[in-house]
Amino acid sequence: MALSRLYKRPVSLGCAPAPPEPLFSLRLQPGRRSPAWGPPRLFFRPRLLRSARRPVGFAPRANSTSSPCRPRRLHLSPREDVKSLVSSFVAKTKVVNEKYNRFLERRFPRFYVMYSIFVKGFQMLLADAKKARRIKTFMRQKKVMFHQLSYRDMEHLRQFRQDVVKCLFLGIISIPPFANYLVFLLMYLYPRQVLVHHFWTSKQQVEFLDIYHAQRKQSHPKILSCLEKAIPLIPNPVHQWHFTQLYAKVQNGNPPGINDLLPLKTCFSVYPLAISHLSTAHLKALSRAMLLTPHLPSVLLRYRLNKHSTILHQLDKALKRLGTGQLTAQEVKSACYLRGLDSTHLAEDWCRFWLAQWLYFSCSLKNTEMSLLLHAVVLLSTNYPGRRHLESC
Repeated sequence: MALSRLYKRPVSLGCAPAPPEPLFSLRLQPGRRSPAWGPPRLFFRPRLLRSARRPVGFAPRANSTSSPCRPRRLHLSPREDVKSLVSSFVAKTKVVNEKYNRFLERRFPRFYVMYSIFVKGFQMLLADAKKARRIKTFMRQKKVMFHQLSYRDMEHLRQFRQDVVKCLFLGIISIPPFANYLVFLLMYLYPRQVLVHHFWTSKQQVEFLDIYHAQRKQSHPKILSCLEKAIPLIPNPVHQWHFTQLYAKVQNGNPPGINDLLPLKTCFSVYPLAISHLSTAHLKALSRAMLLTPHLPSVLLRYRLNKHSTILHQLDKALKRLGTGQLTAQEVKSACYLRGLDSTHLAEDWCRFWLAQWLYFSCSLKNTEMSLLLHAVVLLSTNYPGRRHLESC
């Protein structure tokens, strides 16, 4: 038998002759125990040149750089297909989520309210975390300190740190096995102590802020009594007289003014009213007034009060640079509440006036006079007329 019958020779004009291929080849197929005989599989079959299909006398372009014998590249997973798959998956997920929300709202309305609050709160908490990360990245890249940031960035970092502490508490108690059921029960029974403000309803926010203010208001009589005991220990008789007048005004229900506090700046930087010389009972009462835990040793209480007063002073300087007129109504009330004023039930005008007075007073203090800043949280907010004016109306 001739050799031409045993082998096939594919011919391509303009290319090198292809090697002979056997007519039959042995190939193994998965799932079969015996080999299968058949023609060989060609993963790539060379194509004829374009010149072979062109008429005689046709000349190709001179600037053609592509080789006629080079095979084409196979694109098995283009990016456009991947993007279309992702977009379609996201669209279907949104549709399913909307149907699930309508089902919960129709069949379980009470559970739907809790579910929607939890989802929105988680989204807001995640957005705050992303913003805090951007601020931290900016501080690291630009080598900027905390007190050099803008007021809103400083306030965002301060609030986010408090929220992270609460979230860490939930994470720690949910580590043991089957403890997540206990966490859900605590979240339902004690939302104020366990959850952050992102997961509170509008009604709960007002209610919980009133509770917090009532707790810090309980520490005001103890702080005033500690100040009364410190009056005889003040070495300067002029300062003693000013202090006596200030204490009498507060006890009579009259709000002290800034001019009543500024002459006493030096008294709060030395013994007996500096933070380093305060008694343990005095430190615990101040910690309650600042909404800080008092169940710590006196060394840690002094450290936390020093840190809290420093951050508050830096916030006041940044807010004065920004101006109170640039703040929204909610930002003004939050700033006043942080500084000891019960602003949840006050009008916006009263809050802005009080905040302007506070900034003037705070920015006139030095770093060694932070004890007066902490006591001013109590003295300037105890008998503020805005609350009584609102109740009389």
